[in-house]
Amino acid sequence: MSTPIPTPASAPPDVVRAAYMELVVTDLQASRDFYVDVLGLHITEEDEDTVYLRSLEEFIHHNLVLRKGPVAAVAAFAYRVRTPEDLDRAVAFYTELGCRVERRAEGFTKGVGDSVRVEDPLGFPYEFFHEVQHVERLTWSYDVHTPGELVRIDHFNQVTPDVPRAVKYMEDLGFRVTEDIQDEAGTTYAAWMRRKPTVHDTAMTGGDGPRMHHVAFATHEKHNIIAICDKLGALRMSDAIERGPGRHGVSNAFYLYLRDPDGHRVEIYTQDYYTGDPDNPVVTWDVHDNQRRDWWGNPVVPSWYTDASPVLDLDGNVQPLTARTDDSEMAVTIGADGFSYTRKDDTEHGFKLGAQL
Repeated sequence: MSTPIPTPASAPPDVVRAAYMELVVTDLQASRDFYVDVLGLHITEEDEDTVYLRSLEEFIHHNLVLRKGPVAAVAAFAYRVRTPEDLDRAVAFYTELGCRVERRAEGFTKGVGDSVRVEDPLGFPYEFFHEVQHVERLTWSYDVHTPGELVRIDHFNQVTPDVPRAVKYMEDLGFRVTEDIQDEAGTTYAAWMRRKPTVHDTAMTGGDGPRMHHVAFATHEKHNIIAICDKLGALRMSDAIERGPGRHGVSNAFYLYLRDPDGHRVEIYTQDYYTGDPDNPVVTWDVHDNQRRDWWGNPVVPSWYTDASPVLDLDGNVQPLTARTDDSEMAVTIGADGFSYTRKDDTEHGFKLGAQL
């Protein structure tokens, strides 16, 4: 069992939402083509080494930074905080935890002011900021809308070896669990946690970590996701689709998982639900219930459980991995054919993808 992370006496920063991710990519032009020409994110600013992108409804400078580098990885999971004073709280909170903390009055990326970056107790590079450059919100610019328009950044998903340890730390940071996956022995396989009043701003998924499982952008409706699939097909790029489209049980969301040119996973996501009441009930799913991950459709492919992006420390070095010692979700749910599985004690039908292989 991992050593528990102590609860600081210092108050945590008041996190508003997941706001942007900084991705390191090895081929900047290929990544620009994917996120701009295929997925339709909007360029706020760019230079020879970096592209700053935002979604349709965003008014802050960016939701995604693509930065050219030697190793494809995640440089920052960035959260907006409510006030400038919350940066002081972030410094105190993480200093008390013994974490490495850096603060830059000029910010770490263009368009963002005074910011704090930390190597958090789980090994992830977290950023907290309040001051931003406002840019044009494109909600009313119908001339630039596309059928598969990405309207906002929704959440992150992080891979970590000890999910309960991660959950307790995130609760100390002010996040609340909305849903989780457990088994009858009490093993927790994943947990969804939120600050904004939806299902999550980040999720903790059990596995060797720290790694980034995916970053998610939302559309207005599920037909927007179908339009993205059709576009990928027309461009002969359907092999970028790793999983879906489909409907999750967890979160209720309609989803599509893609892999970008470096293998970073991107989820396109819509139709989750409101969670903002103080007594919002936590939904716990049985790990053997195959509707937890897919309400209908094809079972989860193994790569979705095994593959994830490395994360960097504040010096730009890849963080080493800690192995998960608890059971893996894939090990207890994926069938012998590599794909199909059923609810515990159910009959396996044998006609799902993989049974023919």
